[in-house]
Amino acid sequence: MSSLAEVVARRLGWKSSRLRALRVGALLHDVGKLSLDDTVLQKPGPLDKREFDEIKRHPLAGARLIRGFHALRPALPYVLFHHERWDGHGYPSGRSREQIPNGARIVAVVDAFDAMISVRPYRAPLPIRAALAEVESGAGTQFDPGVVQAFLSAWSEGELDRFLPDERLTA
Repeated sequence: MSSLAEVVARRLGWKSSRLRALRVGALLHDVGKLSLDDTVLQKPGPLDKREFDEIKRHPLAGARLIRGFHALRPALPYVLFHHERWDGHGYPSGRSREQIPNGARIVAVVDAFDAMISVRPYRAPLPIRAALAEVESGAGTQFDPGVVQAFLSAWSEGELDRFLPDERLTA
């Protein structure tokens, strides 16, 4: 997923000095899930309110896990804010638009896409075209429209599919 984030960031004009933190942040974005109950993470059906509230704690838990490591501090915004939404209805803090760090907006798009095309205990993966349509439909509500455009352009020009295993491309 960090490779997908890097391609999108480069399309948005990011220079190499910022890319290292993005790569690390994209790799660590869900590290807070280590503190969650595995039965919630592996639940084969819909989550109830208590379970979803537990899931919503993982960005803050992840930030707490990495903040003590000086070398990882630049990745904090990606870990903490990757579930914020463009429209302000995300978590953990309800930030919106430019209040959300740029890199976290990139991680949000590539993480959502990756989640949609991956096997989950509660559902089969979406076909690639359906996942791309979902990303596109989230522009302006869930996702930063500029990031979505960069992601979709990179996909249509073949810059992203090389980072996915072949079995995902045929899904």
